[in-house]
Amino acid sequence: MAANTVAAYRRDLALYAAFIGPLPLAEVGEAEIAGFVRWLREGSEDRPALAASSTARAVSAVRGLHRFASREGLVAVDAAAGVRPPAAPRRLPRGLSVSDVLALLAAARGPTSLALRDAALLEFLYGSGARVSEAVGCAVDDVDLVDATVLLRGKGGRDRLVPVGGYARAAIEAYLVRARPALLAHRRTVTRDTHLLFRNARGGALTRQGAWGILRSAAATAGLPGPIPPHALRHSFATHLLDGGADVRVVQELLGHASVTTTQIYTLVTVEKLREVYATSHPRALG
Repeated sequence: MAANTVAAYRRDLALYAAFIGPLPLAEVGEAEIAGFVRWLREGSEDRPALAASSTARAVSAVRGLHRFASREGLVAVDAAAGVRPPAAPRRLPRGLSVSDVLALLAAARGPTSLALRDAALLEFLYGSGARVSEAVGCAVDDVDLVDATVLLRGKGGRDRLVPVGGYARAAIEAYLVRARPALLAHRRTVTRDTHLLFRNARGGALTRQGAWGILRSAAATAGLPGPIPPHALRHSFATHLLDGGADVRVVQELLGHASVTTTQIYTLVTVEKLREVYATSHPRALG
């Protein structure tokens, strides 16, 4: 699993250990696990309630712990086998309109090294559909400006080669030539991450949090209503492709989804848009 996934499961199991306290794992029953789920959903004075999706992940971690303990003979029965996570409400990905994306991209542009980087990052995200983690993990050698393609290293070791448009290619080229060398010059120490494409103001590798900050800052400058989710440009990329007539399986490949069912949620966005257009435009829509 990815390091971030492992860290999330570790946090979930730490919460579980705090909840059951000194009770031995062999004495934990389904009632205690159900109580843990309620505790997560309801929250407490020192801990906010978790969303259904976060609770479902925690339940998955707890089920894995009890399954492991049962398999290793540490407990007599798997007390979590019958526990089911709460069903998360189905939410459509929140993308931006084409005009909002253009305003966001325009807001990031500027003559400074950081502005060139910001513009390149946002054009990269919207032009390739990359996850934020894939963008900050992208190496200089992963970008082919001649063929206008980028190699994205996705979840579960699933790499994919995707095309990027002319705007993204121009923005990345301007960043590589006019900004990245200047940012690298700010490094105080030589590190082994100099192969990564995007750099922060101190010359180090840009982090996911840094990329989210760039997105939020550009959104604020553009006057877009917040909050803007980290994957806003990825969601917009997929939705706009489908709006333009792209096949859902092509979008699946571009996004790096293992299953087309994951991609099909974006088709619901376009159906809702069609309904909205119909409701506001068709003379019989109000009948």
